[in-house]
Amino acid sequence: MPSVFVQGRPVDSYPPFAPEARRGQVRRVTEVGEGVLHKPCRDVTEFGPDLAALIDDMFLTMYIAEGAGLAANQVGVGLRLFVYDCLDDEGVRHVGHVVNPVLDSLDPAGRRLLDENEGCLSVPGAVMDVPRPDRAVVRGLDKDGEPLVIEGTGYFARCLAHETDHVNGHVYLDRLSKRDRKDALRQVADRRDEVFARRAANVAALNG
Repeated sequence: MPSVFVQGRPVDSYPPFAPEARRGQVRRVTEVGEGVLHKPCRDVTEFGPDLAALIDDMFLTMYIAEGAGLAANQVGVGLRLFVYDCLDDEGVRHVGHVVNPVLDSLDPAGRRLLDENEGCLSVPGAVMDVPRPDRAVVRGLDKDGEPLVIEGTGYFARCLAHETDHVNGHVYLDRLSKRDRKDALRQVADRRDEVFARRAANVAALNG
């Protein structure tokens, strides 16, 4: 069985979907252009059942939308929080959530930029090459307010950087040239309906 890290720690076994998703409700995914995606989120200051319920909803919504990560402002909530269920380049699965995430600054001399495909559930249907460091370290808290450090390489590093961008009010389109951004928005126009049809089918299968 491939190894799985939950909240940064290895576990012996883990289900195909995080258990949080079973308790969650599907929420609408916000789209590029909506204000909540384009301004920095507020720090989470209250830890309790409401925060836990939001995390449950975010996990389920991420799976329904077939994503590897989801930030709270992608379900319309302007709080610094994201969830993830993402493979790294070695095939190791990483699952968890980070409250009030902060991305460490890496020494430019010791990092390598990878220019690889990136998509976003809030930019439905578009996939573009985005340069990101091949390693990322995120510090934050878990839902109980306990300190957390999550480290990732390869695709998982990309996921951590992408989601931390979201809570800072940025989408990956902000990292593209004007021409590439136009290309991405053309892809959205072409594929958005298909993406939404697939999400609707996933919701129907869940309720069936």
